[in-house]
Amino acid sequence: MIDLDQPVFQTIETHPELLDILVDLGFKPLANPKMLNSVGKITSLRSGCKLIRLDIKKLIQTLHNNGYQVKGVEDHD
Repeated sequence: MIDLDQPVFQTIETHPELLDILVDLGFKPLANPKMLNSVGKITSLRSGCKLIRLDIKKLIQTLHNNGYQVKGVEDHD
């Protein structure tokens, strides 16, 4: 289960395979371990989407397409 309001660092720690998916979506700074370990500890996926101007619906759909459930989101959203 992916929580969009949890810090990105925690999400990657729990699901390390998500890193490549997120970088491909535009979360390019996460490819740098220093950025992941600093900004990633205070930035959530939700706020990260705003920062990189990624539609949150695209993130949710990509997560669903990769077999993840997203906290607080129904499969049909």
